[in-house]
Amino acid sequence: MSKARSAPLRSALIHLALLSYTLLALFPVFLTLVNSLKSRNAIFREPMALPTPSTFSLIGYQTVLQQGDFVGYFQNSLIVTVASIALVLLFGAMAAFALSEYRFRGNTLMGLYLALGIMIPIRLGTVAILQGMVSAGLVNTLTSLVLVYTAQGLPLAIFILSEFMRTVSDDLKNAGRIDGLSEYSIFFRLVLPLVRPAMATVAVFTMIPIWNDLWFPLILAPGESTKTVTLGAQMFIGQYVTNWNAVLAALSLAILPVMVLYVIFSRQLIRGITSGAVK
Repeated sequence: MSKARSAPLRSALIHLALLSYTLLALFPVFLTLVNSLKSRNAIFREPMALPTPSTFSLIGYQTVLQQGDFVGYFQNSLIVTVASIALVLLFGAMAAFALSEYRFRGNTLMGLYLALGIMIPIRLGTVAILQGMVSAGLVNTLTSLVLVYTAQGLPLAIFILSEFMRTVSDDLKNAGRIDGLSEYSIFFRLVLPLVRPAMATVAVFTMIPIWNDLWFPLILAPGESTKTVTLGAQMFIGQYVTNWNAVLAALSLAILPVMVLYVIFSRQLIRGITSGAVK
């Protein structure tokens, strides 16, 4: 078979594989959203069916909004996520710029050391992190979560951004220096605008584990005033009885920010991923 004939077949197989993976990934989201709009009996009797006039029910959303402070939990998650992403992008971009732009003794070793943070889960240090937060008086505060998530997201951010920043033209940066720009101006005015796709990629990959995390909110901030969305959804799960309408409604509401973020940054995200693939 010639290359001209095999190319369309290969493209079709690739698109089929991608479509299959997309459907597989979206299937749990579809089930969650659909069953959150159904009565309890309909959830167990016909979990795959769409809501009908006889099975449609908003009892789950009413329970979520009436019991507990779900709006407050949502606000806490939003504050922690936005603050963590902002710090990860700022410090990650600055560290990546230093590693990619300046040559100094230990440059490569420093990069490898930071890359270890991608391979070693931060949860292995939970006991030490908890002891440190207790000593600093940061338990049951959103600050403790922001600090942990910032440390968790920095290794991946530095690894991705440093690779992109190496592709920025040296002539452009040298021209800025000749024009009298400081290193900070070169970083903020010349380099950052050129790596926006990479920044969007880092933002998305940083947000998802932070927004969905249950481990550190349960350990560091379990108080009623500092609960996040994932931790607040646990109040509807009991040892013997679980309010599945409320659980599915809470999860559906928690999915919305991730979907909105993807819609906003989808173009930049795709550009960032494909640019990395091309290199």
